[in-house]
Amino acid sequence: MPVDERTPPRRDHMWLRRARSPRRPRLWFEILLIAVSYWTYSLIRNAVPERRAKALENANWIWHAEQHLGIAVERSVNHAVNSVTWLIVGMNYYYATLHFIVTIGVLVWLFRRHPGRYAAGRLVLFATTAVALLGYYLYPLAPPRLMAGNGFIDTVVHHETWGSMASGNLKNMSNQYAAMPSMHIGWSLWCGLTIFALAKAPWTKILGLLYPTLTLVVIVATANHFWLDAVGGMICLAFGFAVSYVWYGSLPARLPRDVDADGPAASPAASSRRAHTTSS
Repeated sequence: MPVDERTPPRRDHMWLRRARSPRRPRLWFEILLIAVSYWTYSLIRNAVPERRAKALENANWIWHAEQHLGIAVERSVNHAVNSVTWLIVGMNYYYATLHFIVTIGVLVWLFRRHPGRYAAGRLVLFATTAVALLGYYLYPLAPPRLMAGNGFIDTVVHHETWGSMASGNLKNMSNQYAAMPSMHIGWSLWCGLTIFALAKAPWTKILGLLYPTLTLVVIVATANHFWLDAVGGMICLAFGFAVSYVWYGSLPARLPRDVDADGPAASPAASSRRAHTTSS
């Protein structure tokens, strides 16, 4: 029988189309979602069995492989930066704080200034973090600072600073052997690319690119990661972008900047209000 073109689409198709359409985020929902998601991530990450022997075996394999290839720079960077007290202490605090502060700051900026791109950007971050949990389970890895006999300095312990949830007095609150992939790199690179793609001022774009670069130096200098852990973080981020692209049909930066609560098709009244606001 011929299909009547005027037949309305099925409700399940309409729901799927609606779910995949960018819309203005709701503040209360986003706060609750991020809080619950981070709590779940921390719970799962710390629930992964701490297979110490396997984690140290993997760390030694990576370190020896890097030495064989002539790319083992971590210990040299660790010792060089550790010799400058004010610099390494600053990096300890950088490692402990900016990972959260900058990521939350970029999410807030997206929410306020780019609501149409917020959900897609948030999905990139969530998918990146979710696949990282799989890496922690499949490939337990000790950070260089826990490799006894290899000359690495645990800069948090050495300088008695609060610089890592995985060192010092707080080490029992975090999985010690979840170094691969590095979410410090996954999250910071997400922040940097988002800022670079959406910010208007050239100096802001430059800062966006400098942030993950400096983060790479920090995670190596503090002996919290091998630089190959950063490669793992980049792969996870690529997966996150792929998931977002498949769901929304576009990269976050190419979606409409502003949308109504019900989707990208803004009503005339809303468009008029935005035009009035812009002209003011």
